[in-house]
Amino acid sequence: ISSTSDSGVMCQSSHNLITIDAFTAETDLMLFVLYHLVFHTWCFLHSRQPFNSIIGEKYRWPTTIPYYLEDSLELNAKGVILKTFDQYRLKTCIDFTPWTGEKNYISVYKGSGCSSSVGNRQVGKQKLSIGKNCDRLGTVEHEFMHALGFWHEQSRADRDDYVKIIWDHIKPGQEHNFKTYGDTVSSALGVPYDYGSVMHYSKMSFNIGSEPTIITRIPRFMDVIGQRMGFSANDLTKLNHLYNCSKSSTFVDSCNFEEEDICGMIQGTGKAEWEQRSSVSGGPETDFTTMGQCKGKGYFMHFRTASADPGDRAFLESRWLYPKPGAQCLQFFLHNTGAADDVFNMWVREDDKASPSGKLKLFKSISGGAMGSWELHNVNLNMTEKVRVVFEGVRGKSPSKGGFSLDDINLSSTKCPQHIWHIRNITGLMATTPAGKKLYSPRFLSPAGYSFQVGMYPNGQSNNPGYMALYFHLTSGPNDHSLKWPCPWQQATMVLMDQQSDIRQQMNMHRMITTEPDKMSSDGTEYYWDDPRKVGSKVTASDGSYYYRGPGSGTSTFITHSRLRSRNFIKGDDAFFLFSLEDISNLLVSQPVPPSAVHDDGSLVKAAADQGAPYGAASNLTAVTAMAAFVAAAMLVVAILIAGNAWRTRRRNQEKDDVVIIQGMPGFMEVSVSQAIKSIHKIAFKLVITYCASLKVQQTVTLIE
Repeated sequence: ISSTSDSGVMCQSSHNLITIDAFTAETDLMLFVLYHLVFHTWCFLHSRQPFNSIIGEKYRWPTTIPYYLEDSLELNAKGVILKTFDQYRLKTCIDFTPWTGEKNYISVYKGSGCSSSVGNRQVGKQKLSIGKNCDRLGTVEHEFMHALGFWHEQSRADRDDYVKIIWDHIKPGQEHNFKTYGDTVSSALGVPYDYGSVMHYSKMSFNIGSEPTIITRIPRFMDVIGQRMGFSANDLTKLNHLYNCSKSSTFVDSCNFEEEDICGMIQGTGKAEWEQRSSVSGGPETDFTTMGQCKGKGYFMHFRTASADPGDRAFLESRWLYPKPGAQCLQFFLHNTGAADDVFNMWVREDDKASPSGKLKLFKSISGGAMGSWELHNVNLNMTEKVRVVFEGVRGKSPSKGGFSLDDINLSSTKCPQHIWHIRNITGLMATTPAGKKLYSPRFLSPAGYSFQVGMYPNGQSNNPGYMALYFHLTSGPNDHSLKWPCPWQQATMVLMDQQSDIRQQMNMHRMITTEPDKMSSDGTEYYWDDPRKVGSKVTASDGSYYYRGPGSGTSTFITHSRLRSRNFIKGDDAFFLFSLEDISNLLVSQPVPPSAVHDDGSLVKAAADQGAPYGAASNLTAVTAMAAFVAAAMLVVAILIAGNAWRTRRRNQEKDDVVIIQGMPGFMEVSVSQAIKSIHKIAFKLVITYCASLKVQQTVTLIE
């Protein structure tokens, strides 16, 4: 008797030649059906094991995935989810589009925690929970990685070579979260074990007291595992391999000038030119990409205004680029050591049928003299045709001792952050600023006119000294008299930039909070996000002027110091924060439901995912019940098997992550069900074989499920 599970694993009895002649009586046939049912259901349940990436094309989603955001979601969570989709588009070929009636789609709701099925279950409405405290970009990326077909990193078959599980430190009933699965059903897609994966548990996951549950074989990775900053390089390698991605959806181009062909850029006409350099007398001494750390590498482009004549212009022009129509963001680093009237211009040459050379449009002009450091610039574009990006340096009339240096350019079909906070000498600040002391950014204006600033504790608050803390504040500003108060539904995005040269490789640390207009102060006497002139405190600025700063909202555990010193969050002793404040009140409106998904009475079609376990237990239950009608004993077996399968499926397929720990069933219940099934399997098998042995079977038949 044999069957093939959905994962392609063959289960076969060693006694697979059973004759129909052997079953001459009704009771004999009942016994045969009982054994057949036990064996195949047992085989079905135990061959469907989870692994790092789920095997089987039917579990793949199309690269454009329909989604539906349910009304139960908090508004901040909706905004975080949409920004998570932007990260998928930027770094992979996966796109997300509002559900318009497609057969299978992901429905995101506010459940009791953070959870997702693994892979496309082909059940119509597939639910994914973003519950309380799950509205973190890295956490949402993690859950959608599950939906796309990935299990936890520590579920890999080779897990024990890299980490040690301390079973005595695991909360009772949570041991199943630390199981591994054989490489006969597991695919790591040829990628090494990844301590830095967004899919890895932290060292303290499901722990008792203060002791770790996971110890890395290489000690320095103890504080690496469990990161929720975002995709690691290996996460992207696996995801892009699984979905055959050759390019990402919104990434356009990146250039760090390391190659001699300078990314295909061309020089303009005229005697003045940009030069590929590794250092310049008077600065910069190194490039921005490597900061001089890599021998034989580390180049940038430089236009030396000091050796040019007044009025000279040097042009550096990209090849033709093809961004998606709509918003684009150009990001680059500029080091200015020129004179105050030297000018750096950033143009775009857009394809124009009326002009063979295209149409030039100026987007940004920078002057003011030497800054003495690499500065980050973001430029919002809105192009509809293919374009060339043009960088121009102009020599002024004043004496110059240097010029303009350009490095690490990125272009993507995304919106730029609104504001940049450049923190210099950050290691010095961390060394001299005591825990509990707060530093404030400059004040910024949002597109809607709200004034705000961000407060940062370099060494955390007194109760969390090992962290950097970050808080968003509304401040009084020039538009307060015409704004709505309390401030309604503005989402603040605070990002610590990972200064990798290629934007696709950046693992930025995000935090988003939303101004809920009905939120009250702790004593219930005033609205939390009301006009800062009413609810804030008076602050004297460095120039002697004053303003009002409202209460803050954020996190005391924004990033650990160990993670802060990893990657390129600090580069050349500088750090960059990126801020935006955006109106998300449009997300208060329910997402439209496709007409094809609504009954005549206006109610939504109930999808299969709501009917039973995600592994399709409902359909199996129907078939099993029909077979069990032949014999009362089989019904008992089915009840035991299906109960065990439902529990195992819920536990295995609905991933309960360490952001919100949800207690599962006690472990002894799994042992009891497993032992019961094994016992029934053995008894039924022995009964059938004993009975068949007493008969001299002659004719064989193949049984097909």
